[in-house]
Amino acid sequence: MDQFTNDFTNPLFQQAFKQYFAELGITVKDWDGLFQEMKEDTDTSVIIRTDNSGALIGFLMFQPTPFSSWFFEETCGFIREFFIFPEFRGFGHGKALLRLAEEHFLQNSIYTSILTTDTAPDFYLKNGYRRAPGIRAKNEDDVFIKHL
Repeated sequence: MDQFTNDFTNPLFQQAFKQYFAELGITVKDWDGLFQEMKEDTDTSVIIRTDNSGALIGFLMFQPTPFSSWFFEETCGFIREFFIFPEFRGFGHGKALLRLAEEHFLQNSIYTSILTTDTAPDFYLKNGYRRAPGIRAKNEDDVFIKHL
């Protein structure tokens, strides 16, 4: 079951996000403050996936991100954070969540999806993304792009 929300105080999201940060080795001293700050970012949404029993499978956070120059302007769909619990990996859940976000982008007239990763480049390549060496991310991770 998939739930779209931008309420980052949602207990299911918070549980999944804490596990995601634990897997990355990131320590947070003020979880409540972090989730409140995230809630104030009204452009960001999340898809939370659970199984039929309500067990968390994972989540995908995304937002529209405008890019502009003096002559061109485009809004891309930015995949911000993406996590599937280890026991559910390899069953197509990640691909399904990615497709849901891409469909959401298209429904909102966004035709390009962009993300960074240092953990799953092969997953994104298999799902139609390509490396974008001309684009540099502030986190210095590789940038991937897909024209939808």
